[in-house]
Amino acid sequence: MQRRIAHLLKRRPGRPSNNIERHYASFNYQAGSWSKLRRVVAKVEWHPGDLFPRVGFVVTTLTVSDERVYEFYNRRETAEQYIKEGKYALKWARLSCKSFAANQVRLQLHALAYNLANFVRTLVLPNSIADWSLTSLRDRMIKIGTEAVDHARSIILQLAEAAVTRDLWAQMLTTIANLKASAQSP
Repeated sequence: MQRRIAHLLKRRPGRPSNNIERHYASFNYQAGSWSKLRRVVAKVEWHPGDLFPRVGFVVTTLTVSDERVYEFYNRRETAEQYIKEGKYALKWARLSCKSFAANQVRLQLHALAYNLANFVRTLVLPNSIADWSLTSLRDRMIKIGTEAVDHARSIILQLAEAAVTRDLWAQMLTTIANLKASAQSP
């Protein structure tokens, strides 16, 4: 396959660019075990300071432009990262119940927890902690020491300020209240 894109693997004469140069090419290819020709899209990236290009190949049935093929597969990779994050952070692959129905409910609860955590991450977290992973959210916001103080008319939860300070909690609660208010307005 690299012979098919040999023209892209040669550095252009002159001073190298300070920006990443991307080149795409597509061609039909048939590996020994394949029953027919398939479309292969190649992406060659020249990064500043690199001696050799970074080369990637995608075998696809998509009929869109070469750049769109890579955009599609990059989004798919992001989705797979989210799935992996859910598996490790929420342990949703642990379906150890004896019945299928119980495992189905357990998986649905994990999916609900994942969606709730993503809601918090995308809409509620302040910018200073917006890049936290679900594992960080779980360990720093959910699995923390809490004491419930029972008064005559209310229950007060006192949270440990180990990773999330009082100010960050206040910002998040204000954001949630603003979301609720904007959802109710016509």
